[in-house]
Amino acid sequence: MPQSRPPAPFAATATARLTPYPALVDALATAITDYTAQRISSPERLVVPLNEDAVLLSMPATAPDLAIHKLVNVCPRNRERGLPTIHGQVMAIEPNTGETLFILDGPTVTGRRTAAMTMLGVRTLSRAALRDVLLIGTGAQAANHLDAIAELYPDALIRVRGSAPARAQAFCDEHAAKVRRMQPLTDDAVPDSVDLVIALTTSRTPVYDEAPRAGRLVVGVGAFRPDMAEIGACTLHGSTVFVDDPAGAKHEAGDLIQAGVDWAKVSGLAAALNAAPTTANYDAIARVFKTVGCAAWDLAAGRVARSVLNAG
Repeated sequence: MPQSRPPAPFAATATARLTPYPALVDALATAITDYTAQRISSPERLVVPLNEDAVLLSMPATAPDLAIHKLVNVCPRNRERGLPTIHGQVMAIEPNTGETLFILDGPTVTGRRTAAMTMLGVRTLSRAALRDVLLIGTGAQAANHLDAIAELYPDALIRVRGSAPARAQAFCDEHAAKVRRMQPLTDDAVPDSVDLVIALTTSRTPVYDEAPRAGRLVVGVGAFRPDMAEIGACTLHGSTVFVDDPAGAKHEAGDLIQAGVDWAKVSGLAAALNAAPTTANYDAIARVFKTVGCAAWDLAAGRVARSVLNAG
């Protein structure tokens, strides 16, 4: 029997076009509900070591309407080589026949669905429009988050803190055309006006450990292993803590693990989606949203891409 040839992968630019941020945020809200209700099966990711502290990640997810398999390689030493840190693909699969429907660029899907998850956290846990945002980090995830904020909250002021002032300035110079207002933060002091802090590093020591502030949302994105920690215990122990994936966070959220949080008091974002507090309640509490990611979120991106392809 002749076998069909798998479709050619979409490149990064095409993958971005197929996963617009507004639709992706909505799809993630649906996916979180589906995942919590076990309508999406997303087992713990398989992590296989490569050379030089690199890893190969295998992340499948299935639902009645679609299945995906993301296979990505994370190679930290690639920064020294002038190469991307992440390589890989996301394969979308017809769940009845097992046929490959399309293949997306893995780093693009990862970056965009991660930034979209942050934006879903902002939409769910903050009722006021963003005014003043601090990005801590100047890598690929910072660029993805900048794109998402520019599209969804174009009037916000975006401040950038890097590992050195020169890095923050270079990031602002490179991406200045994307946003209306952006400036580097030249010291570690966080202005009182900042209402959203997003940590986007792979640091092993906290890059943000401010006293909790009512009305400020802190999002931890970059630390994805138990030995990493971007957000410190001072911030965490005085804040109401939410996570995207409660099961995965207990194994991967180094910030929370190292701070020794009481997991009984950590809520999944699904709970907030289904019973969001009022604006007054949010104004009265400090919040931390920690994301670790799972293949269910990649499935949400696959759903968006399929919809765009079918509409086109």
